[in-house]
Formats: sequence, structure tokens, C-alpha cells
Amino acid sequence: MELVNAGIKRFADYYPFMDEETINEVNTLVKKLFGKKIAMINATAYGGGVAEVLHSLVPLLKDMGLNLDWWVMEGSTEFYHITKSFHNRLQGHEGQLSDEEKKLYLETVRSNAEHTKEWNYDIIVVHDPQPVALINYYQGKKKPYWVWRCHIDTSTPNQHYWDFIYDYIRNYHAVVFTMKEYVKKEVSLKNLTFITPSIDPLSEKNWPMDLDKARGIISRFGVDTERPLVSQISRFDPWKDPLGVIEAYKLVKKEFPSVQLALVGSMATDDPEGWEYLYHTLRRAGEDYDIKVVTNFNGITGREVNAFQTASDLVLQKSIREGFGLTVAEAMWKGTPVVGGEVGGIRLQIDDGFNGYLVRSVEECAQKILHILRNPEISRKMMEAAREKIRREFLVNKNALDYLRLFHKLI
Repeated sequence: MELVNAGIKRFADYYPFMDEETINEVNTLVKKLFGKKIAMINATAYGGGVAEVLHSLVPLLKDMGLNLDWWVMEGSTEFYHITKSFHNRLQGHEGQLSDEEKKLYLETVRSNAEHTKEWNYDIIVVHDPQPVALINYYQGKKKPYWVWRCHIDTSTPNQHYWDFIYDYIRNYHAVVFTMKEYVKKEVSLKNLTFITPSIDPLSEKNWPMDLDKARGIISRFGVDTERPLVSQISRFDPWKDPLGVIEAYKLVKKEFPSVQLALVGSMATDDPEGWEYLYHTLRRAGEDYDIKVVTNFNGITGREVNAFQTASDLVLQKSIREGFGLTVAEAMWKGTPVVGGEVGGIRLQIDDGFNGYLVRSVEECAQKILHILRNPEISRKMMEAAREKIRREFLVNKNALDYLRLFHKLI
């Protein structure tokens, strides 16, 4: 495993987003956790929502006063193909885990566990299915409390895959999901906890950006800033439904010919399937030059994502399964109208018709896009409500407090 340098954050910088009572609670909990060592473990340091959250959460918790490390697993491309199938099938895809896949998966976890011989952590937080079996192969000097954090939508999992990982997660001292709906009623899990992901208001992606500056940035990707723009920022993944986004755009185009579409994504190191779905997306876009498909390989960083979310007339997240959907919170924080799939964690963020819109089909998505494009005053009415909801519930300082409460409960 590899230790990640997540950079530096200053807890004091987040005081403007917190009330005094919350700040006092944080300081009290940190004092009670003094001297305890904590580790976070996931599959990749870049690409995808989990890595993005950890890049903000880890340095913030460290500046609060926690002794915290972030480790990333090492694995082959074949291993990540297998764990991607875990992700897809825990969200409902059909299929069976072969004996060969089990063997390779467990051999990779066992190999990573060799790095734990000198560890002496008090709490270890394991994120998502990739490292879930590590609890059975751990070789550290101290017996820690184990926490499994599930970031995906497991409301209707493939039973074969759920049974496989349940053999491991039932041994954890605490299990964290985003929503109650993701927990199967018949399971028995210790210290079942619900924590939503979060965005960082002080990151490059979410820092306030001047509209003219944002337009200047996105124009470099071929966007005509004098015409309406609809954007979806997400992985290229069947669950994010970029093909459905293109179909909705085509329906809108018939009635609103000047509209443009941007599909902006990051290619994650633990998602080899992403390349295949990117090619599907490019083929569906065809020769429509008003569809811009761009990735981190075209120079997309947090700054460019910020620009697209700021300058777009509306942002989509037309997912058909979604653990949470950080891009929804990001766009709402910027005051940009959002249309999201009525699934998973998106429903936690969008109050339909009040601070955004929820949709269930391509046709409904197209209708809401047209409604917003034809009624630009909607964004002004929704902006304040959307931003306040994100401030109260989905900023990284709230996320940090939730983890501190859980750690204190375990200790």
C-alpha cells in the first residue's frame, strides 16, 4: 500500500461556515481522541468522489488535531476490473463472482496486508468494496476498531456479491452508509451509522469564480459562451447515464437549437471500465459539434470543473443509481440550477421544485431542461435555497464532525 500526501488544510479557515457550538464540539471531541492513531484506506488517490472527499477530509481532520494517515491499495488492472464488477453488481447488475476472481481478489488484499505488519492504529476506516477483506488479513501490532464506509447505492444489490462482502463487513466494529435505504433489513451490523459525503467550499473546484473568468476558461474547450450550455460532470459510467443525457439533449435541441452540451469527466485509476464507456459516449455524440466531451486528459482539473459549473445555464446529474452525487452539491453551492435523477443520494440534496428538479426519464429530463432555459429567473429563485441547504448539511466541516462523533463512540 502507498501512503498519500493529501496536503494541508486549516480548520480555522472553515469557521465562517460553522456556528460556535459546532466549533466547540469539534474541539472537545479532538481532545478526547488525543493520542489515538487513525488510518483511512481506499482504492485510489485520484478520480471519483471518494478520493475527492478524502483529499479535503484527511488534511482537515489532521489540522483539527487527529493523528491520521491515508493509505491507498495497490492492485493490477485485472483486480480493478473485478472490483468494478463489485461496484456494478452491488448496485444491481446481474452476474456471478467466479472462483478465479475470488482468488485474485483475495490474493491482492492479502498482498496489501503484508504492508500492515508495523501498523499500530487504534481505528482503521476502510472505504468501499476494494479493501473490505483487509480485516481478515491484517497483521498489525495492535487490534484496532474497524469501520467500513460504503459510498455506493446498495439498496437492491446482487445477492451473490452482497453475500460475499457481508462475510467481511459483519466483522467490522462500525458500518457507515449514506442512507438508510441502502441497508438490507435482514442484516445485523454493529454501530450502524449514516454519514453523507461532502464538498469542500475552499477547494479550487468550489471557490467562488467570476462569471467572465469561467466563460473564458470553458471557451478554450470549444464552448460558445454566447449560447446556452447544459453540462454533466461525472465519471463515464453506465450508472451516470451519459448516453441518456445525450438523448435528452437531442430532444431539447429540436425545440431550442442553440443549446450546447458538455460532458466533463475524470478517468479514475480504479475504473478501467471508464475508458470503454467513454468510447460509447463519443460514438453516441457522433459528429454533433455542439457536444463537447472532455476529460482530465484534455486538461480538466478542479478549476475547469468550477468554470463549467459556474458558467453553465444548468447542470445535470441524470444518474440511474447514485450513492450521493457530489457534483449536485457542487453546482447547488454555486447557485446553478440542477436537474438530477430521482435516485439515491441525489434525493437527499434536491427538494424537487424548490432548489432543483428530480427526473425519472429522458423525456422528463428534456422537459425540465427546456423549462429552465425558457425561464432563466428560476435560477435566481432557487439559488439561495440550494446554497443554504448545502451549507447546513453537505460541507466538509460537517463531514469531519460526523466522523469525530463516530470515532469517539468507538473509543
